[in-house]
Amino acid sequence: MNRFQDRTLPAELRAEALLGELTLEEKVGMLMMENPAIPRLGISGYHWWNEGLHGVARNGKATMFPQAIAVAATFTPALAYEMGRIIAEEARIKHFHYAAHGWHGTYSGLTMFSPNINIFRDPRWGRGHETFGECPHLTALMGAAYIRGMQGPDPEHMTCAATIKHFVAHSGPEGIRAGFDTRVSPRDLAETYLYAFRYCVEKSKVASVMTAYNALNGTPVSENPVLLKQILREEWKFDGVVVTDVGTAENLVHAHRTCSSMAEAFARELASGVDVCCEMKGRVQDAWEQGLLKEADIKQALRRQLTLKFRLGIFDPPEELPDYHRLECAEFRAVSRKLAERSMVLLKNNGCLPLQAATLRRIAVIGPTAADIDVLRGNYAGTATRYVTLLEGLLEEFGEDAVIYARGCEIMNRKTEMCAQDHDRLAEALTAAEHSDLVILCLGLTPAFEGEAGDASNSDASGDKKSLELPEVQLRLLECIRATGKTVILLLTSGSALVVPEDKADAVLQIFYPGPEGGRVAADILCGRVNPSGRLPLTFYRSTADLPDFADYSMENRTYRFFSGPVLYPFGFGLSYTTFRCLDLQVPAQCGVAEALPCQVTVANEGDVSGETVLLFFIRHEKAAFRTPLKQFAGSVRVSLAAGQCKTVRLEIPAELFALVDEEGGFHSLPGRVSILVEDLAKQLIRS
Repeated sequence: MNRFQDRTLPAELRAEALLGELTLEEKVGMLMMENPAIPRLGISGYHWWNEGLHGVARNGKATMFPQAIAVAATFTPALAYEMGRIIAEEARIKHFHYAAHGWHGTYSGLTMFSPNINIFRDPRWGRGHETFGECPHLTALMGAAYIRGMQGPDPEHMTCAATIKHFVAHSGPEGIRAGFDTRVSPRDLAETYLYAFRYCVEKSKVASVMTAYNALNGTPVSENPVLLKQILREEWKFDGVVVTDVGTAENLVHAHRTCSSMAEAFARELASGVDVCCEMKGRVQDAWEQGLLKEADIKQALRRQLTLKFRLGIFDPPEELPDYHRLECAEFRAVSRKLAERSMVLLKNNGCLPLQAATLRRIAVIGPTAADIDVLRGNYAGTATRYVTLLEGLLEEFGEDAVIYARGCEIMNRKTEMCAQDHDRLAEALTAAEHSDLVILCLGLTPAFEGEAGDASNSDASGDKKSLELPEVQLRLLECIRATGKTVILLLTSGSALVVPEDKADAVLQIFYPGPEGGRVAADILCGRVNPSGRLPLTFYRSTADLPDFADYSMENRTYRFFSGPVLYPFGFGLSYTTFRCLDLQVPAQCGVAEALPCQVTVANEGDVSGETVLLFFIRHEKAAFRTPLKQFAGSVRVSLAAGQCKTVRLEIPAELFALVDEEGGFHSLPGRVSILVEDLAKQLIRS
């Protein structure tokens, strides 16, 4: 037995042993994302690219969860942890069962290119729904929890490897991302764009980091040694694997134009700190043959790669395959449903919700998203066995005889049938409304209209949004339905902030992209079996006119932390069917600048139904030596209360959250007066 095959040895020693067995040609071949098999050593091929954003993606049956932005709306990191744990278990099931059939292709490995912890700084960005929202600290908490769930408790025997992406300062515009130069001040870079990456490296020991397509202040990220070596490796002590996004080397040649050939691009990336070149074109071997690669860079990259592979057990197939029937089992589907229940956000309710089914004879379900499966799936999705659309959920609830369905319009197109006149489904929708007691109107977007460049079909914006308003055909449908005088309940699907025409509806429920149980969960909320508890992880603005230019990466006048104007719905907003009130907030009058701050608050359910609420804690610096956010999210606590019940909950705010950031990006723990905010309560204290 070769030393690298000894399972009793630590992963680093096994990696070093295998490194000594490989020929130089074999080493160079393993630098690409598709690693060839090495039969003489009994090593199978391996593909680094797999996806697990909200379920094992693009590889058949799997438990699918709500999209990441919806997970963020729960403000409950423990749920992100559960999601990550289940994704990892299912990825291992697939990996080893498929490997037993000789399959080692894309989307079957144990290196998951998730989570996306970029900051959703501008609601026009099409990929924003892949993120955990606009707040760096919420993103950090949700991302770290997901990583811990995915990687498991034993770093020497990991379940899967999480990959935080896209490092760094990547959030649109999609159409020019391949050669875009993101200009960011040192303060914004440290305070906003690097924050979640550093947190996940230091707090959750993430196994992998993916570089972004863009340049940062003039240097493409995938060949940026300041980012990849100085900051990531030296300052943060990251010892995992750096992978590139797919196609960065080609972008260095054709978009950024910093390299004259693919061979030079590969060499520059590897010399800058990259360990796996994720490219479908070109060969790293060319860089070696042309004398552009250093053998020390090859060995260092392979050393990190192989250590991670040994920790994942990729070279050690189990004697007994994992239970295939665990895929999408009842236990896992229940977690997906729980996430959906806690992620939907009630934005408006004039008293029409929850519905009283006994008083309703006919319900019109109208709108282009009512029967759409894509609004359940989100992007980077796998395949659920069954999808319960919004229409199907309401049919299950009220019965086929009580529900009248009409499409009403398309998502954006002006007509449904090719040879018809414009608005050819409007008359049907109006007729359905007139023959019903109330209308449940299903409007919004789908991942086909907001997403990644190349995936989304709105080619004029490459997946981004040009405005925040609903498409014109949907607004016309809404206006016409409202004119019938019927009660209108709006179910809004999107992964981003929209301008919600709430004056045209009696109730508005934001459901994001809720996963395969979405229709059933929406029906449960409308009928009161589930009391909504989701909160917005991003600001809903009134118009893009209130925002800076999309390509401007300054945080001035962006997100709840720096936007001072009026908004439609603020970060953290969410209604309930009951009334929760915070009665008492207690914090010490004084604490040291190096001390964590213990907080406790008593919350009461003063309504007549039970429910859950999420208490959000914020910090506000009253006077500071440097620019500070208007307020800063500091943590959350989810609590369940019966009608009339009170509970006292506690949260400890880490000392580092109070640090101030100077213009050069330096963090300072300084004395001063701060306020702690919870709902409508505030308490001041002195940090000395």
